[in-house]
Amino acid sequence: MSNLTIQQQEHVALIAKAGESLKKLEAGMDSNYRLHYHMMPPAGWMNDPNGFIQFDGTYHLFYQHDPYQAKQGPMHWGHATSRDLVHWQHQPVALAPSEDYDSGPTGGQGCWSGSAVDDNGKLTLIYTGHVDGRQPEEVQCLAVSEDGITFHKAEHNPVIGDSPDAKRFGFRDPKVWKRGDTWYMVIGYGKDGLGKALIYSSNDLHSWTCKGAAIESDGTMGDMWECPDLFPIGGGDSHALIISPMNTGSYKNLYVTGTFDYSTCRLQKLHQDQIDYGFDFYAPQTLVNEQGRRIMIAWMNIWGAKMPEQEHGWYGAMTLPRELTLESDGTLRSRPVKELEQLRGEKIVKTEFELEEGQQKEIEGVHGHSLELIVRIDPKAATEVGLRMFASADGASYAEVSYSVAERKLQMDRSCAGVGDGGISTAPLKLLDDGTIELHLYVDRSSVELFANDGTIAMTNRIYGDALATGISFFACGGEARVVDLQAWPLTSIW
Repeated sequence: MSNLTIQQQEHVALIAKAGESLKKLEAGMDSNYRLHYHMMPPAGWMNDPNGFIQFDGTYHLFYQHDPYQAKQGPMHWGHATSRDLVHWQHQPVALAPSEDYDSGPTGGQGCWSGSAVDDNGKLTLIYTGHVDGRQPEEVQCLAVSEDGITFHKAEHNPVIGDSPDAKRFGFRDPKVWKRGDTWYMVIGYGKDGLGKALIYSSNDLHSWTCKGAAIESDGTMGDMWECPDLFPIGGGDSHALIISPMNTGSYKNLYVTGTFDYSTCRLQKLHQDQIDYGFDFYAPQTLVNEQGRRIMIAWMNIWGAKMPEQEHGWYGAMTLPRELTLESDGTLRSRPVKELEQLRGEKIVKTEFELEEGQQKEIEGVHGHSLELIVRIDPKAATEVGLRMFASADGASYAEVSYSVAERKLQMDRSCAGVGDGGISTAPLKLLDDGTIELHLYVDRSSVELFANDGTIAMTNRIYGDALATGISFFACGGEARVVDLQAWPLTSIW
């Protein structure tokens, strides 16, 4: 360490201290509710994905992390790597709060969210330094690695020392990408009650120029846009902006598609919608991999929710990675990445069976809470069709996915599903052209991710049922229905 500055040596010591804390937390951790095939912290707290990138063939996923407790405290950057987007290996903590721009006397401090880029072969992190009460409270910073594991903060941090207006509400979560020889940054911002996506440009990642807002709220899209991600998709000038708006009430994520003009740095909106209709989906971040696929991952939790796993020494998980594609009408589809198929065990197939009105029909071999299901249902005369998961033997506890034919509405109801939050998440959904509905579900120990009609709708929820509640059944209400095809696979653990 003799070649390191005093500040760098102090940061290395903090990283080592965080690692020792994680070992102690992990040794005393309860595995109940731990997921089988989702990325989650080894112990301690996790929230937003950060620095999601494929670098020299390896996927890197960083995340907001407290390695000292299963609560949100001074934010570090946790770090995991993967060769296939499925199996993850935990790495040492990448960043710890250590400087006056990211460390302070209260819990409201730390290395907050950001992104990662390949800068001439060096893995470079761009993040928000946050300290409650400091003026300015939020600044943008760099950290660089020679080996992809150990990171040193730039001596000239912060690279953006303040927001364009001191009266702003938030100035954080930089997402950086390169076009030609120019770097671009989109950053979350709010002013006058309107969320905004600010754009900056740079030639070297160190000196930045503000280009103004690419787009702002129309008055219904929140007063601060956290974790913005602006990226090209679909060819030409087509771009998508994904945001996590604050203070909207009914929804916690949005996307806007349209055309982005690099000469003016403005986004012309074509379409707007939610990227996921569940309760537990926040702060998504994307990468483009070496194959040119746009891959998204998100925090599979939400602020303000019950957090049963906190009592067990850990908190938080990531969604499964999803591939995004752009449709001609400006809508985005999200589908689970094909790489997940390697987790499948022996396939269970059941075709062409009837659902009688009011019946809960179980299929031999289809049960558990580590499996993938694809079911296509023809409602026929039924007014509602669906399935139950996490069902107890006495039928008193379960989570339910249902589709209302008349209302063209998809629902996931977790009101009877255990110790976590209840509630019903809903999404509009039309039947397919042949009059059927297709539901693609990933059921894990404490989560369900649902993709309907080939990724038209996604819905993600955490569900904290009893470990013995593994029943799955199918039903119809208001008349008979028919399951056209059912495929199921037990899924192996990634750990």
